Amino acid sequence: MGTILIVEDEKDLREILRTYLQVERFEVLEAGSLEEMRRALSSKAVDIMLLDVMLPDGEAFDELPEIRSRNKEIGIIIVSARKMDRDRIFGIESGADDYISKPFNPREVVARVRALMKRIRKEEEVLVFGDLSLYPNNYAAHINGQNTELTGREFEILLLLAKQPKKIFSRDEIISQIWYDDDTITDRVVDVHISAIRNKIGKDRIKTVRNVGYKFSKDAHLLKTEK
Repeated sequence: MGTILIVEDEKDLREILRTYLQVERFEVLEAGSLEEMRRALSSKAVDIMLLDVMLPDGEAFDELPEIRSRNKEIGIIIVSARKMDRDRIFGIESGADDYISKPFNPREVVARVRALMKRIRKEEEVLVFGDLSLYPNNYAAHINGQNTELTGREFEILLLLAKQPKKIFSRDEIISQIWYDDDTITDRVVDVHISAIRNKIGKDRIKTVRNVGYKFSKDAHLLKTEK
C-alpha cells in the first residue's frame, strides 16, 4: 500500500496510528524526534509522513522547507495540538499537504492518508487552460511548461474552481468541499489560500465576485495586463 513515517514523540499516539495503518496494510516507520525523522528519511523511501509540530529537539515547522526541497514527492500531513488559524496557514504555506488537529479520530487520519496516497499514485491526466496546465493526479500546475509550486490545498482549491469555471464558489462551499466542513477553518483561511494561488499563477486567473465568492477565469491568459 505504501510507506508511512509517523513522527510523534508520544509513544502511545504512535502505537495507535501504527495499529490503524498496519490494518490497512501500510508499512509503518516511526520517529520520536527530528533527528530520528532525518535518519528515517535518509534510509528509506517514504510516501507519506504524519508529522507532529512540537518535538523534543525542535519544531517541525522549521524543518518543512528543507523536507520538501529534499523529498519533493512525499506527502506531508501535520498532526498537531495547535489549532489556531495561523498555525494551519503557516503549516500549509511551508509545504504540508494537510493539517489534522489533536485530538483526532484515528479513522480520519487513515482516511486522509489513503486519499493523499491516491493523489500521489494515480496515472497522469491534464486539464489545459491556455498556458496553464493542471495535472490532477499528481497535484502539479504548469505555466508555459514550467512547474508552479502549489501546496496540496492550494492545488485542490484551484482544481475545484477550474473544473467549473462558470460557477461562483462561496467561501462556505470551498470550506465544505476542501476541508469537509472542518469547523476550525474560517473565511480568512480561504482568503489566504486564494491570495497565495494568485501570487503563483497570476492574479487574473481567479476572480473575486463581491459579497459572493470566487470563480475561475479560463480565458485569463488572453487578457492584457496594463503597465
